[in-house]
Amino acid sequence: MTPAVRRRRPGSPWTRGAVACAAVLLATGCSTGPVEIDAPDLSAADQRTCREFVADLPSTLAGLDEREVSGDSEYGAAWGDPAIVVTCGVDIPPEFDEFSACTEASGVGWFVPPEQEADQDADVLLTAVGYLPRVSLLVPADQRGAPSAAALAALAEPVREHLTLRDECD
Repeated sequence: MTPAVRRRRPGSPWTRGAVACAAVLLATGCSTGPVEIDAPDLSAADQRTCREFVADLPSTLAGLDEREVSGDSEYGAAWGDPAIVVTCGVDIPPEFDEFSACTEASGVGWFVPPEQEADQDADVLLTAVGYLPRVSLLVPADQRGAPSAAALAALAEPVREHLTLRDECD
């Protein structure tokens, strides 16, 4: 019988933590600096709708303070550290099809890619696919659970008020 081989991750726990923090910083803008917003090209009507939607977002979301944003800043907002990020005018997720299920929160259906929903240690990107222009909510793994539920509840009214419901997603 061959003895079990115990595999070790390279580096000390501190090194692995520093590398993980750097990866999160790069991926989510987790720092005191601005969070980068990157929206796709939008029609003039969608630009106007997104600017009105973003202007109506709260300065505090899920108990988290608003963060400075850069890039396409008129089309998104961020709160907390690591940042929960809303982007207006996003494309439909490639994983979404007519058979996809959505999570309903305060009357708004949000699509979550199944692999992200299953992995509670991963960042999650929720998209209100039934509305135009579409809105996404990036929730870092550290903010999943109560903060993400509170964020979805707080976003429901601005989504319904400013965006056009095209198809129910449930």
